[in-house]
Amino acid sequence: MIRVLVVDDHDVVRAGLRLLLGGFDDVECVGDAADGQQAVDLVGTVQPDVVLMDLSMPGMSGIAATSRILDDHPDVRVVVLTTVADRTKVTAAIDAGAVGFLLKDT
Repeated sequence: MIRVLVVDDHDVVRAGLRLLLGGFDDVECVGDAADGQQAVDLVGTVQPDVVLMDLSMPGMSGIAATSRILDDHPDVRVVVLTTVADRTKVTAAIDAGAVGFLLKDT
């Protein structure tokens, strides 16, 4: 079972991803967060294998949250979700430890 934490500041995106992930027998959505700080706070509690991380959120960005999560939980894998393949932001996320990125319309 792959345990996933969904992080996005838009309620409808989080709900849609939870619904989509619920259709897989080997994936469990263990929680969701509306911003980077919530994600950092939840990782220790829900213990995901994978964090699907939005980059652009109010407060703590997805890049900063990725770095903080991986400092404390190096076995977690972060996959960035973004609406635009902004090379600078995606590169910064990879440098922070993300294993890859997906466009939200994928």
